[in-house]
Amino acid sequence: MYDMKLSGTYHLSTTAAAVLILTALTLIPATGTAQTVLTGIDVLEANGFEQMQGKRIGLVTNPTGVDRYLNSTIDVLNSAPGVELVALFGPEHGVRGNAHAGEHVEGQAVDPRTGVPIFSLYGKTRLPSAEQFEGLDAIVYDIQDIGCRSYTYISTMGNVMKVAAMEGVEMIILDRPNPLGGLKVEGPGVEDSLISFVGQYNIPYVYGLTPGELATLLNEEGMLRVEGSDGRDSTVKCRLTVVKMEGWKRGMNFDATGLLWVPSSPHIPTVEAAYLYPATGILGELGVLSIGVGYTLPFGMIACPGMDADLLASRMNALYLPGVLFRPVYATPFYGSLKGEEIGGVQIYITDFGAARLSEIQFYAMQVIADMQPDFDPFGAADASRLEMFDKVTGSEEVRKAFGERYRYEDIFNIWNDFAEKFRKVSEKYYLYGL
Repeated sequence: MYDMKLSGTYHLSTTAAAVLILTALTLIPATGTAQTVLTGIDVLEANGFEQMQGKRIGLVTNPTGVDRYLNSTIDVLNSAPGVELVALFGPEHGVRGNAHAGEHVEGQAVDPRTGVPIFSLYGKTRLPSAEQFEGLDAIVYDIQDIGCRSYTYISTMGNVMKVAAMEGVEMIILDRPNPLGGLKVEGPGVEDSLISFVGQYNIPYVYGLTPGELATLLNEEGMLRVEGSDGRDSTVKCRLTVVKMEGWKRGMNFDATGLLWVPSSPHIPTVEAAYLYPATGILGELGVLSIGVGYTLPFGMIACPGMDADLLASRMNALYLPGVLFRPVYATPFYGSLKGEEIGGVQIYITDFGAARLSEIQFYAMQVIADMQPDFDPFGAADASRLEMFDKVTGSEEVRKAFGERYRYEDIFNIWNDFAEKFRKVSEKYYLYGL
């Protein structure tokens, strides 16, 4: 529907030709590269909304739900012929993305642009109610994730799938790229005692699947569990439809897609921040080192008071970690952890995305910092609530306990990698896209 075809013979004036050229240019995303990937919403538009014809739908989305021209999926579906948009559901940060991390979004609202009611899935409850699903033929999910288990959108997706299963409502995933690609799988699963909204499923920290692939795995591997009236858990399975992307391959990170990045949350304003989230996000839970949140490099640095930044950068680079380089940086955070304190550390640069082992970087950094500042114990300095969140995000108490003995990554190497390799083999059968 986006191709402009001209037939016959035309004699255009210079002005008319210029108008045509300018019009065409406005339809091309300004990435500097040719468009290669159509997301689920683009494919849906191109096929005339085939999967939603005659249906009353609810939509789970946020500002990242856009087509390739940055038109909101809300507006696209609200004006789609043969489709009736009757409800919106907002994850963490809200439908419009104006809520901070962890901030509860309460109550029901109305979208001022469309007049469609909005229900929060990140307030007093994180499950939609049966009443909110009344009259729906399908619930649609369109959110750009970042490929990391602790990012809560996939927990919301799973919760919606559970209610869809119980209420007999079709679940439709408008698929999007995993920004980290489909080849990186890193980290342990989640111990039963640590299941939470930042680790709701027993999958690796970096899981290497698109939302549609992950939804299929959750559905087919019995990971959608609900508590019955007798207090016992049971497994449910929803009627799932995935509107696949066109042009996406497993080896693509987000830069290779030709798509434009929309901030997926306030502290992921750029795709570079999405790449580095798994490199520092676990460490950041301790609250005793800065990871650039509160400064201008969210998730892009590791720093602390009293640190010789030049020496830290030199020692980090001497590890020759694949695909990354480190630059010394001195800063004073504007807010958050270490606000107003002078800190020194390193900025992280990814030089070879395919080679980089993203989630390992933070543990190597703690290892080097422990050598340079032997009196500084990050686990000892963190309060109990921070340690609890560290364990929940990691998915394992064993990681903290084993690593905290000597602050050596080699002590957790097997913990960090064994489960990931097992998961890779299980997840391969749910791949919707090849190499």
